[in-house]
Formats: sequence, structure tokens, C-alpha cells
Amino acid sequence: MESHLADSRQSLSAALWACQRGGPLVEFALFGPMVIALLLGILHTALIYMAQQGLQSAADMAGRVVMTGQAQQAGMTQAQFKSAACAALPPFMSCNRLYIDARTVTSFASANTGAVTLTYNSSGAVTNTFSYDLGGRDDIVLVRLMYLWPVANGPFGLNLTNQQGGNRMLAAASVLKTELY
Repeated sequence: MESHLADSRQSLSAALWACQRGGPLVEFALFGPMVIALLLGILHTALIYMAQQGLQSAADMAGRVVMTGQAQQAGMTQAQFKSAACAALPPFMSCNRLYIDARTVTSFASANTGAVTLTYNSSGAVTNTFSYDLGGRDDIVLVRLMYLWPVANGPFGLNLTNQQGGNRMLAAASVLKTELY
């Protein structure tokens, strides 16, 4: 009887060792979280690139309004110009996170198209004062749009923030020469 019990234990362990029914479940438990984290990271990064492209399109539109003299001839204030730029933003972007800097420059080479360094007060609000000079006929104008895109930390420590408050600053610029309107 003891040999029969030993044989059945041996055959049971051999059967369990040979059983492959739970293999996919074990594989998913090992690799599933990594694949999901990779997909979330790709989606997170793609959303930032999509927002960046939307901001660049808005900067191009704002630049056209300046280049053709529409803003200057209409006497647009800084708030009106921001409203016009906001109208060109994609619907998933909020106007209250947009900052605009427009200034005349002496040459195309002297136009600094890089993002500005934002300063914050103790409550986390941006305290920068931005220039608003759309120039006149035949002037070279730099129009910069900056947007604070809210980002959440991704899986496995993915952190795409570069500003306070869990934001990433997106920047777009348009350097143009105004027409002889």
C-alpha cells in the first residue's frame, strides 16, 4: 500500500509539473504590468507631443495675424490678442494656462525663440510680465506662446514635469517680418 501511495505521489507531482494550463496566467502576471506601464508611458508622451503641435499651430496663426497687420490695424490689446490666440488652441487646451510674449527684434538672428524661465509667487502663480509689442510695417516680430500642460507622474517613476505644480511648459514661437500693410 505504501508503494501505491508513493507511486500516486510521484505521478501527481509529474502531472503537476507537466500541466501547462496556468502558464499564460503566470506569464501575464510577470510581464503584464511592464507592458501596461510601457503603453501608459507612450500614451502620456504622445499627449504631450499632441499638445505641443496644437500650441505650435496656434503660434503660427497668431503670427499670421501679426504678419498681415490685422492685429496692428485693429489696435488689438494684449487681452484681445490672447483671446485670438486662444481661439486657435485645440479644444483640450485651456486659455487660462496660456502665456504670450510678443516683441520686435532687430534681426532674425537675434530672435531668442527659446522658452522663458517662469517665476512663481508663494501660491504657485506665474509672476512674469511678458512683452507686448507687435511692431509696425516691415518690422521683425517674435511671437512666443507658452503653455503650462498638467502632467501626472507615470508608472515606474516616469516624470515629465519641468515646472512647479506638476506642469510641463510647452513653448512655441513664430518669427516673422510684417508686411507693408
